[in-house]
Amino acid sequence: MNLTYSKICLAGVLVATWLGSVASAAQLTAGPMTGAAAMRSAKVWMQADSTALAQLEYWDETVSTSSSPKKRLSRIIKLAEDTDFTAHFTIDALEPGRKYGYRLLLDGKPVATPESLSFNTLALWQWRTDAPDWRMAFGSCAYTNEIAYDRPGRPYGGPPEAANIYASIAQKKPNMMLWGGDSLYFREADYDSAYGLSYRWRHTRAAAQLQPLLRTAHHYAIWDDHEFGANDGNSSYPFKGETLRLFKQYWANANYGLPETPGIFTTFSYNDADFFLLDNRYYRDSDKLKTDDKAKIGPAQMRWLKNAMLASTAPIKIIAAGGQITNSVNGAEGWDKFPREREELLKFLLDQNVNGVLFLTGDRHFTSMMKTERPNSYPLYELTCSPMTAGPITNPKRDRENPQVLPETFVDKRNFCTLDFSGKKAERAITVRSFDTDGKQLWEKQLAVAEITNK
Repeated sequence: MNLTYSKICLAGVLVATWLGSVASAAQLTAGPMTGAAAMRSAKVWMQADSTALAQLEYWDETVSTSSSPKKRLSRIIKLAEDTDFTAHFTIDALEPGRKYGYRLLLDGKPVATPESLSFNTLALWQWRTDAPDWRMAFGSCAYTNEIAYDRPGRPYGGPPEAANIYASIAQKKPNMMLWGGDSLYFREADYDSAYGLSYRWRHTRAAAQLQPLLRTAHHYAIWDDHEFGANDGNSSYPFKGETLRLFKQYWANANYGLPETPGIFTTFSYNDADFFLLDNRYYRDSDKLKTDDKAKIGPAQMRWLKNAMLASTAPIKIIAAGGQITNSVNGAEGWDKFPREREELLKFLLDQNVNGVLFLTGDRHFTSMMKTERPNSYPLYELTCSPMTAGPITNPKRDRENPQVLPETFVDKRNFCTLDFSGKKAERAITVRSFDTDGKQLWEKQLAVAEITNK
């Protein structure tokens, strides 16, 4: 064998090795998605298809005066199979009220995305100025079809164009989005094994039409029965520890539950609103249980909620739950099936004179805004927004004719909602809108913060 031939063979081996490494390089499958934001930090989530070293490169766009802003690097996270090759980055040592651009690096190489990537820190406005104007998107019940595991017949997730709703939400440019439960649907083949549960998350989160929305705004989420387990699931579900782990793995909320009380419930602030996200599954009794003291969220979470609300100084307090709270003619799941806990919560709000309460709920596959009058206090408003891509309600008569529902706010087709918080302190208002799949406005209602505040 001559030297020249040996060199050619060696070169061929090196090229083959390089091509093999390129072919096996990890690819981005979902995200990046910005999660919880604070004044000095922000969270970013992403997922790839194989092992890699993931890192974020980020820079302050607010104060940059050149085309080459000072860039910083996050810590490196090794993507692993046991966490579905996901990563949660927490970026700290940031400044309040700033916009930061960023890009994802996999094994040191930048990953291209069609959208420019950024996240924002919350403004330090308290005692200094009026709260910033801001917008949130809200929706629930997002079903991604997969024929192999769906029930036969008409797809429950609608035709392919139903997923246009994600782009329509992104086009409204919300600052944050709250997913109000049922952001995916476990199938019969999924919820009896850890593999099946993980598979459903990977399949749903990788949907191509979802990615532009994930890269827009800061995302927060609660769960309802379909991310928790089987339809109408309760605390007896044997895999609830696994579904809790997966929910925390695929969302980037500020935190989850308490050390002594597991669950997805949490509280966080966003400008002049405090959010209280409830877990209506982990401690839930069966709807069919015949007892006077059956639980929907359980005593420990109820005590947490009361104390958290009393600790809040925000003028707006948003309670988000998977099922409707104030609906008194509910034909499906709802807090009316748990009268002791519902009475306890509503009595607490009244007795403690808790101001600024607004309920956000999902689950029902229709949208409406309800108003419930209370003696010697302001009325309670509840916005239910559903479905995004799942099937709309098929028999809406009872809920459409509910006297609690405000005129012209009932929607029985796929839609999403936005809430705009705007105005100076004395004139602060919340403008609620519903939009169809293509982003066409269906209705609009303005709610003055003064209307949900006792004088």
